[in-house]
Amino acid sequence: MTSADRPIFFIDWCLGKSVATALIAAGAQIEHHSDHFAQNTPDTTWLSVVGDRGWVVLTKDQAIGSNVLELRAMAEANVKVFSLASGSLTRQQMANLFVNILEKLEKFAQGNQPPFIAKIYKDGRIALWRNHTQLLKLLK
Repeated sequence: MTSADRPIFFIDWCLGKSVATALIAAGAQIEHHSDHFAQNTPDTTWLSVVGDRGWVVLTKDQAIGSNVLELRAMAEANVKVFSLASGSLTRQQMANLFVNILEKLEKFAQGNQPPFIAKIYKDGRIALWRNHTQLLKLLK
């Protein structure tokens, strides 16, 4: 996979800089929340921008798939979101997990039509949680 083919991952503020640093060291293309938005920027705002730029969201925000306004923002901007299923991992465990499944994340992002939300489990599994069809129904 050439660098031009690889997705750019947007690291949500809640994951911290250590996850971004680890992924950069592993060769991932990264944009960090704090480089583009204030910490308190509403999710609906940054989701729209990130989607317009074609970036892929990495987060541990468990509520991101529950809020109707956020789901609509994801659907409107065709956002691809990966959310950790367990919010109780340490920063180092999160960084290790993302690095270990980086190639799998890239392939999943390229192989699934946006918008979607996928869950990442501690064992490295990735499972589609809200698919393209489910999210686009929110726009009707």
